[in-house]
Amino acid sequence: MKISRLGASVAVLTALSLGLTACAANEAPPSGTPGSTSNAGPALSGQLTGIGASSMASAQETWSAEFQTKNSGVTINYSPDGSGAGREAFAGGGADFAGSDRALKAEEALAAALGSSRCAPDTNAIDLPVYISPIAIIFNLEGVTDLNLDASTVAQIFSGKITKWNDPKIAGQNDGVTLPDANITAVHRADDSGTTENFTDYLNVLAPADWPHEPDGVWPIKGGEAAPQTSGMVDAVTNGTGTIGYADASRAGDLGVAKIKVGEEYVEYSPEKAAAVVEESPLDTEGGRSEHDLAVKLDRKATGDVYPIVLVSYAIACEKYQDAKTAELVKAYLGYIASSEGQSAAAEKAGAAPLSSELSTKVAASIAAIS
Repeated sequence: MKISRLGASVAVLTALSLGLTACAANEAPPSGTPGSTSNAGPALSGQLTGIGASSMASAQETWSAEFQTKNSGVTINYSPDGSGAGREAFAGGGADFAGSDRALKAEEALAAALGSSRCAPDTNAIDLPVYISPIAIIFNLEGVTDLNLDASTVAQIFSGKITKWNDPKIAGQNDGVTLPDANITAVHRADDSGTTENFTDYLNVLAPADWPHEPDGVWPIKGGEAAPQTSGMVDAVTNGTGTIGYADASRAGDLGVAKIKVGEEYVEYSPEKAAAVVEESPLDTEGGRSEHDLAVKLDRKATGDVYPIVLVSYAIACEKYQDAKTAELVKAYLGYIASSEGQSAAAEKAGAAPLSSELSTKVAASIAAIS
């Protein structure tokens, strides 16, 4: 089953610091809003801890701020320590929910629920897609603002086979661009990163001869320059000379961004083109997943007006929590994130792309099943 087209824009995201707590304002939200204190019943109160993907740090900042505005008795702390750190923290009982730029594997979901002191016995951890974004190949090369690259060239740059900016394989794709005889400094993530896993998946699927490594959140090649988290990657590329890296597209800022070859065309990233890949991608029906798990199996080979280097970020939660109050808060917060109001707020204030109506309905149903 395919997911319908997403139709919203991704803009600029900013970094979120540890222990984020947004100040609550006394605005009354529309009746019926998920997590709204204007609904009938007792007001929400308590604290939630989330750890995970730095790619959606600013989206989490927006969501938590808006949610706390509506629920002044609630504190949401989201620490953007990276996808791997989030999954580990959740599995170790150190977080009520995690953010990850890749879904848990079926066996990981069972192990995470079993190991987490937050989850009830005999339950599952579930993946809930809440954020979709292109991954941009960012570069900092004096005098060069436009750059075309195909998957094979990108793979050879990041594997260290292409080391000069004026290499014929780069120059041949960039007629009219003066490329200097300068060294390339390729920067990769130092932490276990879902962005890295999505990026290396693209390389492995589209250029397997040049990138034989299996997709992984941990960079597979020793050496080279490494930087932690999305902010560290952007800083390293910005402050370096002749640098190139990869990051959530909304964090590219003033850096150069390469166009990627799709078919016979070089494509500039856009949320619509990234969404088109998700549209063509089925849900992962790997055996052992809960019926409420919504992992997406991305089709990197999709053609047409698409941008293949895309990530889907997930909120990872327990299907059933040990503590009923925690379950209530998780349902309310994630329900707000997945609602049209939450998605619109993140699109307007943090640049996230709203979920499609079909996917949003599926996510809402999975959240409703949390207890």
